[in-house]
Amino acid sequence: MRAATLLLWLTMSCISGQILAQAPAWALLPFVKVDSVNPILQPRWSPAWRDPISGQEVHWMSHNVLNPAAVVKDGKLYLLFRAQDSSAQAPSGTSRIGLAYSSDGLHFHIHSTPVLYPAHDALLRYEWPGGIEDPRVVKREDGLYVMTYTAYDGHTARLCIASSRDLLHWTKHGLAFPDTPNLWSKSGAIISTYREGGPVAQKIQGKYWMYWGDTHIFLASSSDLIHWHIVRDSSGHLLSVLAPRPHHFDSRLVESGPPPVWTTHGILLIYNGMNAADSMRDTAWPPDMYGVGQAWIDPLHPQRVLHRLTSPFLIPEKTYELHGQVNRVCFAEGLVRLAGKWFLYYGTADSRVAVAVLQP
Repeated sequence: MRAATLLLWLTMSCISGQILAQAPAWALLPFVKVDSVNPILQPRWSPAWRDPISGQEVHWMSHNVLNPAAVVKDGKLYLLFRAQDSSAQAPSGTSRIGLAYSSDGLHFHIHSTPVLYPAHDALLRYEWPGGIEDPRVVKREDGLYVMTYTAYDGHTARLCIASSRDLLHWTKHGLAFPDTPNLWSKSGAIISTYREGGPVAQKIQGKYWMYWGDTHIFLASSSDLIHWHIVRDSSGHLLSVLAPRPHHFDSRLVESGPPPVWTTHGILLIYNGMNAADSMRDTAWPPDMYGVGQAWIDPLHPQRVLHRLTSPFLIPEKTYELHGQVNRVCFAEGLVRLAGKWFLYYGTADSRVAVAVLQP
């Protein structure tokens, strides 16, 4: 068994090397994991914080820390990450959003309390007891930071919107799709430009666009980043932009990654894919593995996929990526440019946070 496992991972490493050697010009590669500091965020028995719903003192990031958004503000890099406590309110604890900051993108200081969490407000019925999950953040041209996040009541995931001027104080704006309040929806990634810094939302044909979903990747549009409209096909169904591929690493599902990178030549969509465990799986990769892929999309028509990598460029290899709350997971959500480098932040095994860097 040990020999078979070693052979599998040697095969995976070989395939990953081939991807880098044959990378198309449009792809953003290669990202190198920073082993000297990874994982950069881990669970910790943080200072106790009084939860406004239960009234109890909770250690809000004691169970798992994962899936961060990334932005640059005033020359510093900020991560807004998902943290799970060890309470019995939900099977995996309640999730809240924490804040960490860094001057180099590798070493982080953590704000002592969560910055977004379930409270006695209009969204409580959607956010409790599961909590607030998996943020992605972009900046609007006027300086407003807009977050998409998943509200989870323990049964249904619902995509929601919040905004902030300072990354510490957030205003909840409610469901992203209020006309379909019971629609399973999550993973909202807003198309953005990346200058020297974090993502700034980019309009295409006069609208903002967001990829979302965790089976297929769907599309929505907005005039202000707060109010969103689902894009549907001619039959009235959700318009699928990116679908799972049989016998590929993303054969079970695809899910949005960090805010996509808009350029005049195309839109780079970094996305997460899960391998199936049945006959549709790609046998080159373990069943149920999450890896990270890339797709290239028409810059004027965000529903039109032009190219797609055949294999993942980021896969679980390290112990902290292979074992955790969910085994064999690399899940990318944060991307920034800082000091001439690209920093990609990803959750590992739904338990920790790591970083990979591309230096052109």
